[in-house]
Amino acid sequence: MALDFKYEEDDVQLSVYAKALAHPARVTILKILGENDAYTCGEIVRELSLSQSTVSQHLQELKNAGLITARAVGTKSEYSLKLKSVGKAEKLFKKLFKLIE
Repeated sequence: MALDFKYEEDDVQLSVYAKALAHPARVTILKILGENDAYTCGEIVRELSLSQSTVSQHLQELKNAGLITARAVGTKSEYSLKLKSVGKAEKLFKKLFKLIE
């Protein structure tokens, strides 16, 4: 007999953020974007010394999680932190770690 267990919305969102942060390159990308208003993929590639395709994949993961945004500037995209989501992620992680202290 299966139970109809429903996860809390905040727990689901926290798991999305955690998955997006589960690679050191993505953590580093967030740090880079936190220190700069906006960066193109090419600028991030130069910072990380990773291939353009690898950085693009990491940016897509962060974008899918809602942690960054992209806006078209000419033929390129500029990426920046989505501050509201970063703030929510911080709040949810703090809440979790406070519970397990």
